[in-house]
Amino acid sequence: AIFIEDGIETHNVIEDNLVMNTMASTALLETDQTPASFWITNPNNIWRRNRAAGSDRYGFWFDLREHPEGPSATDSVCPIGERLGEFIDNQAHSSGRYGLRVFHELVPRTYPCKPILPYEENPPVPAQFTNFLGWKNMRSAIIGERLGAIKFKNIKTADNLRCGIEISFGDLSPADTLLVEDAW
Repeated sequence: AIFIEDGIETHNVIEDNLVMNTMASTALLETDQTPASFWITNPNNIWRRNRAAGSDRYGFWFDLREHPEGPSATDSVCPIGERLGEFIDNQAHSSGRYGLRVFHELVPRTYPCKPILPYEENPPVPAQFTNFLGWKNMRSAIIGERLGAIKFKNIKTADNLRCGIEISFGDLSPADTLLVEDAW
């Protein structure tokens, strides 16, 4: 699958791809048991017009850590606070769990490695997931776990086993900045 690995990689353009039948492996790393067609460890990249079809777990997985890991490990980069480059016109269907999973947290802000509060000293940087289509996923089209100033705009979901959109914890930004708009 397509994997932004350590969490330090930014400004890549990933567009017009079809990834099918992403399968779990029990012979490699523990994380390989929960595969994603598009495994994203830094949001500051561009994903346009990509399709994930038939992953054992996730279509698109924002698996964001506090700091990059592996050979690129550093405390000076903070993926959970980075701005979202672009996420537009992507689709995921027939995933074993979620079409789009934003895991751990995504709280884009002016200074990614500084504390979220007070907002006046570290203003949020709004992010938008646009025109996502998720269907026939075995749990939900979208799940967001700990979110800041995020907008899910023009989201279409159909025939997901649990629901269309789940948001677990959304009070990491000022009021009225976590939004779902024009979803159906």
